[in-house]
Amino acid sequence: MVSETAAGDPSTELMLRVRDGDAAAFEQLMGLWQSRLVTLFLHHTGDHSTAEDLTQEVFLRVYRSRANYLPTAKFTTWIHTIANNVASDLRQRSYRRREYGVPANVSASSSAIGLEQIAVDASGLMPARLADRTELQAVVQQALGTLNERQRMAVLLAKFEQCSYEEIAAAMDLTVSAVKSLLFRARDQLREAIAPYMQGDEP
Repeated sequence: MVSETAAGDPSTELMLRVRDGDAAAFEQLMGLWQSRLVTLFLHHTGDHSTAEDLTQEVFLRVYRSRANYLPTAKFTTWIHTIANNVASDLRQRSYRRREYGVPANVSASSSAIGLEQIAVDASGLMPARLADRTELQAVVQQALGTLNERQRMAVLLAKFEQCSYEEIAAAMDLTVSAVKSLLFRARDQLREAIAPYMQGDEP
């Protein structure tokens, strides 16, 4: 039975078709989610190749779990739970050495805008040098790298996926209060790291 929160969700409808053996639906689902997951993992790891590998691992797990899929919650929550597990596995098995800093070949506008927005949200100020966006993106990526894994994933789910506290809690197997605490501490750390690059004087 489809829950009220999952009803009408295109991803949920596609996943139900995948569960029933519709290969074309799986291709459509990948089309909807691939760029979102790559962006999420890119900012989590700082490496585009790793982000693509982790995205493929998520899709592999989705496909393997298709027969047991139950639309009791939003598909977004379900896939983010898988993504969080994949990210946790990355750390545990040292999949690759972490490299912080935005790779030079990354040019996705959504990625750039997202990093700038994190800077503004964290500091409450505007960038001191708007022309130096590449520098600002690198600073934010480095600042994200100083967060612990749970803090970083919570920030990325909140900022890039616009997940609610409840959705983040479900995806990360945490309480809502724990998520709020993670985000509060993460924003404090980001604010401290980014502050030197932001202007404090209002016009």
